[in-house]
Amino acid sequence: MLTRQFTRRLLSPADVSPSRDDLEVIGVFNPAAVALRGHPDHADGTIVLMARVAERPTDQRPGFHALPRWEAPPVADALGSAGQRRSEPGASATGPVPGQLVVEHLPAEEDILVDPRKVVRKRDQLMRLKFVSHIRVFTLTPDGQTVTGELPPLLCQGPCETFGVEDPRITAIADQQGNTTYWITYVSVSEHGACTSLATTRDFRTYDRLGVCFAPENKDVVLCPEKVDGRYVALHRPNTFQRFCKPEMWAATSIDGRDWGAQRPVWHGRHPWDGDRIGAGTPPIVLDDDTLLEVYHGSEPSHTKGKVGAYRAGLLTLARAEPWKVVAHTPEPVMQAEEPWEMDGFVPDVVFPTGIVLPGVAHNAVPGDDDEALVFYGAADTHVGVTAYRVGEMRAALQPM
Repeated sequence: MLTRQFTRRLLSPADVSPSRDDLEVIGVFNPAAVALRGHPDHADGTIVLMARVAERPTDQRPGFHALPRWEAPPVADALGSAGQRRSEPGASATGPVPGQLVVEHLPAEEDILVDPRKVVRKRDQLMRLKFVSHIRVFTLTPDGQTVTGELPPLLCQGPCETFGVEDPRITAIADQQGNTTYWITYVSVSEHGACTSLATTRDFRTYDRLGVCFAPENKDVVLCPEKVDGRYVALHRPNTFQRFCKPEMWAATSIDGRDWGAQRPVWHGRHPWDGDRIGAGTPPIVLDDDTLLEVYHGSEPSHTKGKVGAYRAGLLTLARAEPWKVVAHTPEPVMQAEEPWEMDGFVPDVVFPTGIVLPGVAHNAVPGDDDEALVFYGAADTHVGVTAYRVGEMRAALQPM
């Protein structure tokens, strides 16, 4: 394990107001993070953090599962087939007002899966979540340790987001004129499955929602911080129903961020600790002139019905000119649940890194060994945590392929 320079619990359910009176917050976790540079409204180094907020209905009936979903107003092109959709948040920063909430109460005996997060109905063997999620946006001090404010949320929109929007990641990408656009990937969940959608913003107040960029079943999508040969590069995680192989991370490229091709496998779980589930965690960052650093997550198999195996994190370095090529990796995990609030929660023994910031390091500059990397993560599917690692120690932990 790498040495944590500090660890802080940033946000917990009690710190976040519910989006409606008939919901309660059960988790705030899996945060995206980015440091702002040259922003007109915020000092350089201010960190924007986008966290998933999971809520469940307060109307919990004995012997029943309360299964919520949003009936959002229909949105043209919700599947991302053409055009852009401008999202003007119609809510204050502290009081989101999503669409109509519908709750189905399923008798507990109709559930064939014992799991704290979901049910599988006997009648059709289809899965439903016990909660819905939206994304709340916070500002932090440049050291990443104090929440200073809140910005308008990113809410569910359209038929691909009726079960919620989850697990955002942010990548800052500058154009040739030096203008920075923040590219946000997030999971959209609905009756169509779990897919990945894309949005962009310049100010974290309004968003261009570009629709679905990776169809179901695909999650853990992160963008690389710079184009390669004029194309955006993404890491993603297809979820195969038929297990011909261990779980894998893939790469794809795109000219516009909407249509992705040149698909190729990048990495798969090779050890017990990442042998069940695997995926990109934080967006890659520049490590040196030749490589990018990726903090990824993996989970071990569970042999108990309904129980999720422990989630840990490891490191990969990717060729900067060809980010689909792995240069080095850490055979052992570098991060695991240690704090009581990481080990005990809605889903115990989970650290899920989803954001990384290098304070004081210019965008896409090479960090020094003494620089610290702030890693923002979800803990036990309940809290937002932040920790810090020395870049030199991260470099030393990597072993060449």
